[in-house]
Amino acid sequence: QGDAKAQLVLAERYYKGEGVEKDDAETVKWVRKSADQGYAHAQFSLGGLYAQGALGVPKDIVEAHKWWHLATAQGHEDARKNLDKIARQMAPSQLAEAEKRAREWKKNER
Repeated sequence: QGDAKAQLVLAERYYKGEGVEKDDAETVKWVRKSADQGYAHAQFSLGGLYAQGALGVPKDIVEAHKWWHLATAQGHEDARKNLDKIARQMAPSQLAEAEKRAREWKKNER
């Protein structure tokens, strides 16, 4: 029903198979729904999925940076730490693209 915190809890249940059958696709679906609503903890989690290329999410450090950038803007400290680490691995063009994506997301925020 649009509750971003509840969506992330549901994602965790699918990830762990608690009360529902373990399902990576459902995990990602609910993390993304929560992140798309601007929930910093979900944005942090989605950034991690992209950074690792986990649960069927393609590895994409530019997209990981974008999500961690958005979470960091809301004061998520772990996202800031990850953002700093991943930024050191990125070319200037990748950093520019990640920041562009974050700006566009904010501009089109739901």
